[in-house]
Amino acid sequence: MSIVTSLIGPVTGLLDKFIEDKDQKAQLAHEISTLSDKHAQELALAQVELNIEEAKGNWFQSGWRPATGWVCVLALAVNYLISPIAAGFGIMIPQADGGTLMPILGGLLGLGGMRSFEKTKAIEGK
Repeated sequence: MSIVTSLIGPVTGLLDKFIEDKDQKAQLAHEISTLSDKHAQELALAQVELNIEEAKGNWFQSGWRPATGWVCVLALAVNYLISPIAAGFGIMIPQADGGTLMPILGGLLGLGGMRSFEKTKAIEGK
């Protein structure tokens, strides 16, 4: 419960003492009771605008996910393709730590799968 919500009852009770006109009193009581909802709606709209601006971004902001994916793909290629082939020729290539690599790749693939699902359902910007 917010402070505004807890003050609505006492403030609307004071209206009886100071305002005699029933219509004006009802109008002020309504404005006071919806003040918290209006404020919450303004905050939500401001957050939506911020999200829209952040989504536009630049290459550096929007390119981190693909870059992380390519790093994971290169590490997997080294671990499971290049290193075993090179070992057959006596060349030892250090491998990336799979304990760190797999959670990152799994998270990226999971988010990519969610986004693909959203695109098939035509859900934009969510």
